[in-house]
Amino acid sequence: MPIQNHEIDYKIYGEELQFVEIELDPHETVIGEPGSFMMMDNDIEMKTLFGDGSQSSQQGGLLGKLMSAGKRLLVGENLFMTAFTNTGQGKKTISFAAPYTGKIIPLDLSKYNGKIIAQKDAFLCAAKGVSVGIEFQRKLGTGIFGGEGFIMEKLEGDGMAFVHAGGYVIEKELKTGELLKIDTGCVVAYTAGIDFDIEFIRGIRNFMFGGEGLFFAILRGPGKVWIQSLPISRLAGRLMQYATVTRKEEGSILGGLGNLLDGSE
Repeated sequence: MPIQNHEIDYKIYGEELQFVEIELDPHETVIGEPGSFMMMDNDIEMKTLFGDGSQSSQQGGLLGKLMSAGKRLLVGENLFMTAFTNTGQGKKTISFAAPYTGKIIPLDLSKYNGKIIAQKDAFLCAAKGVSVGIEFQRKLGTGIFGGEGFIMEKLEGDGMAFVHAGGYVIEKELKTGELLKIDTGCVVAYTAGIDFDIEFIRGIRNFMFGGEGLFFAILRGPGKVWIQSLPISRLAGRLMQYATVTRKEEGSILGGLGNLLDGSE
């Protein structure tokens, strides 16, 4: 079967704060989330798309486009995407930057049966033709209690897609029936063969004093899972914690000097 999506080459730069540089041949196009663009060569044309620009999102007339784009609001994404096309004669490059510290994960969808399920807000950019939709978890318990794991992004096609994860990223290959328990926020993405469920943490002391959530994400193989060490929700919570703390020495005779002495500034 011929490849339906645009074929693009890429290179990832950086360690903790990364960006991906994508090389476009003439007439090749890459799509990206608004706000992810970093820089590009001359002769790359930028165009705003309603939806993701894939063939599936353009079917069904105006109503079909509205439904396709509207679903993206459920995963916290924008109704629009930006397409960047090489209108010049030679190869051109365009770069997309990670939104916060972490890793950019390249995903060749053709190697994963054309489908990857990713956490909300994980999508960064992709070759034109990749469909970016939503994936509802099938089990009622997951929908009621699963929190951020209930509605996820669905990347479909046979081209390259790039997602972003926080902190360190590890890949795990689960065999048939093999089970892995993960914090719901630490799940970045997984292949379509993975069964996703949630499990209540047993023991009242565990969830009252353990400092963790009430539920585990349960992933059962076969398939591949990408896991992040620093979910954005955890990072934001830490920042808010420090932002709202009133330091004891504020207003004291030491003031800012005390912060310098104890390494807080």
